[in-house]
Amino acid sequence: MLDQLYEILFHTNEALFAMVSENVWEAYLVLFMIIFLETGLIVFPFLPGDGLLFSAGVIAASSDMSIWVLVPLLIFAAIIGNHFNYKIGSLIGHRIERSPRKLIQKYLVPSIIKTRHFYQKHGKKSIIIGRFFPVIRTYIPFFAGTVSFDFQIFKQYTIIGSAIWVPFFTLIGYFLGEITWIKDNFEIVFLGLIIVTLIPFFYAAIKTLLFRKKIPQE
Repeated sequence: MLDQLYEILFHTNEALFAMVSENVWEAYLVLFMIIFLETGLIVFPFLPGDGLLFSAGVIAASSDMSIWVLVPLLIFAAIIGNHFNYKIGSLIGHRIERSPRKLIQKYLVPSIIKTRHFYQKHGKKSIIIGRFFPVIRTYIPFFAGTVSFDFQIFKQYTIIGSAIWVPFFTLIGYFLGEITWIKDNFEIVFLGLIIVTLIPFFYAAIKTLLFRKKIPQE
């Protein structure tokens, strides 16, 4: 499994083609696990969610992999990944808020309260929109659980977000993957897709950093 993950991370197209050729059901399982891990555990934000969905769609267009199996399967992976991440965040959040340690009460609890206010105001749209931004989508469900964001609302918008995100990238790959230029320049397209989806994340990070530097001067 680890060897397959490595190959998919660094040789996505070739690795998926080889896997589908050998055992299409194993390929489904590996894709399911990658999407689940990227959305379900905060230690895997580096996994290529958008690019992987695109690649899977490209391969489904020209192999035994069925788009009718692939899309629902990966939507389900994204949904349960978010739920798992939420539950972990919920357990950690409860322990932090109940901790008797003064440092935790002084520094961490106020941060949780601020984050809770953010989710109360922007939680619904952040769950959906955040799906389209690498790294961010890994942490949104975790922090939603940490601040005890309403689980029924979280579940509803997780389903909506997953049902938009997975078909969006997968079907783009499925319908455009047969274009000759994309076939011949797949690595460029794959890399470009990752860069484009990361731009908003780095923009927000730089903006926050610059804002913090200006504060002492005011």
